[in-house]
Amino acid sequence: MIPYVREIDIDYGRCDQVSPLIRRVTARNPGPFTYMGTGTYIVGRGEVAVIDPGPDMADHLEAILAAVAGERVSHILITHHHLDHSPLAKPLAQATGARIWGRAVATAPVEDAIVLEAGNDAFTPDIAVTGGEAFAGPGWTLEAIHTPGHTSNHICYALKEEHALFSGDHIMGWSTTVITPPDGDMGDYLRSLETVRARDFATVWPTHGPPVTKVEPFIDAYIAHRRDRERQILERLAAGDTRIRAMVPTIYAGVDPRLYGPAAHSVLAQVIELVKSGRVVCDGAPALDSDYRLAG
Repeated sequence: MIPYVREIDIDYGRCDQVSPLIRRVTARNPGPFTYMGTGTYIVGRGEVAVIDPGPDMADHLEAILAAVAGERVSHILITHHHLDHSPLAKPLAQATGARIWGRAVATAPVEDAIVLEAGNDAFTPDIAVTGGEAFAGPGWTLEAIHTPGHTSNHICYALKEEHALFSGDHIMGWSTTVITPPDGDMGDYLRSLETVRARDFATVWPTHGPPVTKVEPFIDAYIAHRRDRERQILERLAAGDTRIRAMVPTIYAGVDPRLYGPAAHSVLAQVIELVKSGRVVCDGAPALDSDYRLAG
């Protein structure tokens, strides 16, 4: 069972000092994919980096600018292109003169995936990030880590001085991460989780929700959860459910039916991996409405 962390004290627009080097300003965009809203992180003092400015909301821009008044924003860092993470980057850059770092999306989004997730921004950074880059200011150093899975262009940022990770949507304390093919990829996601786990971070700061402070057991539970979903899918196929939408109500029993759509996409992501491994077969390319069966 995943040891979820859901308690968080926020006041929209307020700037909270959440660690010696980190401040957070939360946007008023709560929802089923954003929890209490987008947490924009400000790293450092005097010369600062801003991570995930968030949705294009005038009041959130004003709150960020108020939080960094009298300081210089040297870097705007984006974890990925979804509408709750990246659109405010350009207005913030125009207001501060900072440049935008991130990774452009590799795969054109699918229409229903746009509706199901928080939406996709036509995000193009000023400077492309591939992973391994370092960003620094007075008293702080950040490293980009490419963590594909949730999206192909997902980047986490490690803060050296606090041995912490800004995880975007890669790891969220309050929920699991939605994987929506073709841009989302379950195999990439599991490999990225192992990459992060190997770094043994002390704290993980998701863009949505509170920090994760017991990182290793949390990631272990995250991985175990995906393996359990795989087992459930194989059980449903053995029971005669040949289509993904037929499996979802049983696999996600107790989940709000409004979330069955994104749940189906996560099942598809796992089924694609099972097809790749030869444990499951279907006619043609794997898709939501394909008929699946156990191999052999």
